[in-house]
Amino acid sequence: MSNSDRDPESGISLVDGPVTNPDIESAPPAEVRQSPAKRWLSGTLSQKNLMALTGLFLCFFLVIHLAGNLQLLLPATVAQWQFNFYSKLLSENIFIHIISYLLFAAIIAHAVYVSSKWYSRKMGLLGTVILFFLIIHLRDFWYEVQFGHLPLDKDGQEDLYTLVVTVYRDGWYVLIYVLCMVALGYHLLHGFFSAARTLGLYHPRYVNWIRIVGWIYSIGISAGFALVPIYVHFATP
Repeated sequence: MSNSDRDPESGISLVDGPVTNPDIESAPPAEVRQSPAKRWLSGTLSQKNLMALTGLFLCFFLVIHLAGNLQLLLPATVAQWQFNFYSKLLSENIFIHIISYLLFAAIIAHAVYVSSKWYSRKMGLLGTVILFFLIIHLRDFWYEVQFGHLPLDKDGQEDLYTLVVTVYRDGWYVLIYVLCMVALGYHLLHGFFSAARTLGLYHPRYVNWIRIVGWIYSIGISAGFALVPIYVHFATP
C-alpha cells in the first residue's frame, strides 16, 4: 500500500472503508430502533395486509348482504313485506350506517391498492369488472333509496322490493349480473387464498381446510347472488 493511501497524521488506511471507533457504540438500524409496538403496527398496516384485511371485511359483508337478498326467494307477498321491513330496519340502524361508511372505505382502499400495484392481470381485470358492476348496482338501488322517491307498500314502508323486481325483469341486466357474479367467484377464490397466505394462515396443517372453505365460500356466494335475479326474472309475476 503506498503512502498516499494513508492519512499522513494518523497513518490509518483511507481505502479500507469507513473508520469506526471501538469506544463509540454505533447507531442501530432504523428497524432495530423501532419499538416492538411500532414494528407490529408497521407490519399489520402494510399494504399487503391492508389488502387482505379489507378483502376479508368485504367477504363478511357479502355474507350479510346475501342473507338479505335470499328473502326475495320467498313467495311474492311474504317477500315484499319481509324484504321491505328488512331494508327499513337497516336504514334506521345507526350501527349499520357506521358499517356502510367502513364498507365504502374498504372498497376504496381495496381498489386503490389494486390499481397502484396491478399485482395480477387477471385479478386486476376481474376487479375492474366488479367495480364497474358495483357502480351500476349502487346507482340502481342505493342511489334510488337515498335520493329517489320510492313508492310505499300497503304497510307504509318504502317499497324497495318493487324496485328490485322491476330492475330484475330486464333480461340484459340479469345476464350482466350473472356474468359479473362469475367474475366475483373467481376473484373471491383467488383473494381468499391470497389473504390466508398474507396473514400467515396458510399453514401446511390447515391448507386443505382453507382450500375447502375457500371453494365453498366463493362458489356459494357467487351462485347465491346469481340465483336471486334469475329466480325473480322468471318466477315473479
